[in-house]
Amino acid sequence: MIRNNKTFKAWIAIAIVIAILLIDQIIKIEVKTNMTLGEAKRVTDWFYIEFIENNGMAYGMKFINKLVLSLFRLFAIGFIGYYLAKIIKKNEAPIGYIVLIAMVLAGAAGNLIDCLFYGLIFDASTPFTVSQFVPFGEGYSTFLHGKVVDMFYFPIIQTTWPEWMPYVGGSEYVFFSPVFNFADACISVGVVTLLLFYRKQLEVLFSNK
Repeated sequence: MIRNNKTFKAWIAIAIVIAILLIDQIIKIEVKTNMTLGEAKRVTDWFYIEFIENNGMAYGMKFINKLVLSLFRLFAIGFIGYYLAKIIKKNEAPIGYIVLIAMVLAGAAGNLIDCLFYGLIFDASTPFTVSQFVPFGEGYSTFLHGKVVDMFYFPIIQTTWPEWMPYVGGSEYVFFSPVFNFADACISVGVVTLLLFYRKQLEVLFSNK
């Protein structure tokens, strides 16, 4: 069957990576060059396009030095890419597994592009000015130090903690509060689905068999 052909699997993986990278970068560039930093556009009561930038990991997390994080991303993407090529060559993994690994690879690469090049090709975004393209190397930062663009905000539940609750009583509570991008979503969907449906393949990966 053609679906079990390794050439078919390779082209599927390549198509997924290219499609995700294109969609991710188109969205990010559109937001960065048309919105001021911190600007939010209401789509519905539970969905906003809100432009933020971060130096950290997915969903704005930050606990690693920026340079170290960028180098770690490079290493991780290289490892995932090597692993994806390896399982395609062996032609033993199901197509669904390959699709999900390609999603994770593309998502990681999408955010890495921001870190590698955005500081070189854009001037700084501020709450008062919209960022624009600049000659290469004349941007707001240096190689590996670009900021990741995030924009999807889903405050599905907005309420206040009861006054009687210690520490948080009376404080605002928002679910879901992180602002993220398309690449983050691809990584999250890919990882969660892998854990749910492809544990056997992951066990083989992490046991080095």
